[in-house]
Amino acid sequence: MAVKLHRAGFEHAEGLIKRGRVVIDDRDDWSEHQPSAEDENHFIEKHGWAEYGKWHLGVDDEAKQETKAHYKFPYGDFEKVHRCAILAAESRAGQYEHEDIEKAVAHLHGMLEAFATH
Repeated sequence: MAVKLHRAGFEHAEGLIKRGRVVIDDRDDWSEHQPSAEDENHFIEKHGWAEYGKWHLGVDDEAKQETKAHYKFPYGDFEKVHRCAILAAESRAGQYEHEDIEKAVAHLHGMLEAFATH
């Protein structure tokens, strides 16, 4: 699997954080906050694959582009960036040694922490 940073997703996350479209939640909340498969399918039907992809920080270039398997490291609920998702992505990126994603996620984590202290 060749997973790499999805620049469009990273830039979308940065923009959302800058606009205050964030949820400052707890580390373990992602399992409850992440969109369901049904929510994902509805979003894809309504907005298309490119918009779906913007909600992910990684892509697997060995998976077909218009499949969920192509997109990795989700970070939000199609409305806001969730801190718990960023923390989960940070942990997984480090675990699997995806350095470009790990650096991007660390940057987003820092942005969220700065937002939370204001």
